[in-house]
Amino acid sequence: MQLNFLKSRTALVLTVLLVVQGSLFYGFSRGETPPKYTPLDKFPTQVGGWRMVQQGVMEDEVKEVLRADDYVTRDYAASPYKVANLFVAFFKSQRAGQTPHSPKNCLPGSGWVWTVSDMIPVNVPGRAEPIQINRYIVSKGENRSVVLYWYQSRDRVVASEYKAAAFVAFDALRYNRTDTSLVRVVVPIEKGQQDAATQTGVEFIQAFFGTLRKYFPA
Repeated sequence: MQLNFLKSRTALVLTVLLVVQGSLFYGFSRGETPPKYTPLDKFPTQVGGWRMVQQGVMEDEVKEVLRADDYVTRDYAASPYKVANLFVAFFKSQRAGQTPHSPKNCLPGSGWVWTVSDMIPVNVPGRAEPIQINRYIVSKGENRSVVLYWYQSRDRVVASEYKAAAFVAFDALRYNRTDTSLVRVVVPIEKGQQDAATQTGVEFIQAFFGTLRKYFPA
């Protein structure tokens, strides 16, 4: 009975949360110094064959909920048939409860319903192994979209919310820092072609990944 409990999802989540809370408190007591970073509004309006077609603006009430230290939201296009939205939120520290909001929680709250939730590998320049990211297919009325997202801290790309929380604890203890970022790409699904939309998102990620990495603390 005890072994089954320890293996349960609830036990895992509670364990991670307790470790994170303890580590963040320890990090706070040592006076965390937020690392330097490059402002995201300086991110290029053109990356590879993709160019910005619209600069997004976040509403004040959304900013208050998000509580990110910096963010960027833009629409890019490689052609009239290949468009994608890029959203990046950066958090200098998570010790005061400033943590990324998972799209799995935010999108349903905005009326989107998910139909597929899985992880996919993406080969990106400069990495010997593919990164693993979340894929989330959502719908709202007649609109459907592919959502690709991950959490990035230092040189680490993490898809799982639970692993991301565990790494926060590790970084707080070893490096006395808890900075992180949420990177999200949204591609509309046209004519039911969700595989094509996923491929468009992957190509966009491959185009900007190396450049975006330079905007995060080392």
